[in-house]
Amino acid sequence: MKGPESRYVVPGLERGLRMLQLFSRGQRLLTGAQMARALTIPRSTAFRLAHTLELFGFLERDGDHYRIGAAVLRLGFESIASLDLSELGRPVLERLCEESGLPSQLVIRDGREVVVVLKSSPPAAFVSNVIVGTRFPAHATILGRLLLSDVDDATLAALYSEPTLPKVSPRTPRTLAELKRLLRQDRTRGYAISDSFFEQGISAVAAPVKGADGRIVAAISVTAQRPALQPEALRDRLVMLVVRAAGELSHRLNYREPREVA
Repeated sequence: MKGPESRYVVPGLERGLRMLQLFSRGQRLLTGAQMARALTIPRSTAFRLAHTLELFGFLERDGDHYRIGAAVLRLGFESIASLDLSELGRPVLERLCEESGLPSQLVIRDGREVVVVLKSSPPAAFVSNVIVGTRFPAHATILGRLLLSDVDDATLAALYSEPTLPKVSPRTPRTLAELKRLLRQDRTRGYAISDSFFEQGISAVAAPVKGADGRIVAAISVTAQRPALQPEALRDRLVMLVVRAAGELSHRLNYREPREVA
């Protein structure tokens, strides 16, 4: 870490946090030696850090390997549950799920990713690996695009400074210019539709949620296990339900549509 604020950083705490960040869906188990190599620190230091995190429940030992402990999950879920957005959004999301008969999600943006903070699924929903806490690349999903649709050009350029954006599916925008074009369309339309945009065979409808200041603070969606939302009557009905749900949650967050001047 560099910059004027780096002098306030506690090295041991920074290393411990970086150690926790090594774990992911694709890397659930790590040995002390692997963590030491990834952090470029001595094995003895890695062992002490892992032992301390294990003592407080942030890591769990499984033989020679470590995995994320319950304390991380508890901290994450309790933080999410403490958000007004989650408390106010739960009944809205549950109603949307009931009316549409489809799984519904509420997400927020964290940098270049969107994070699922609420989910509601009908009893007969298709099996999905999306749970609270799941992250997706913002540029490659309609939920992320909606959350980026009111971000200014300078911030977008800082977020996506590379010449080619990561490819997730054949329809992922590969340049910032292409992403901006999609953002303009989403902003004009007021919602977004995915026909296998992020994942083949999975379609969705999403709409933005606005806060009291008019800025987009979250997005709501429903997801269907079909390559495209057809027939048109189904698509129109889902758009109506999702836009209405997003509007209701925006109203609960004290957003009010600006009045037109006669």
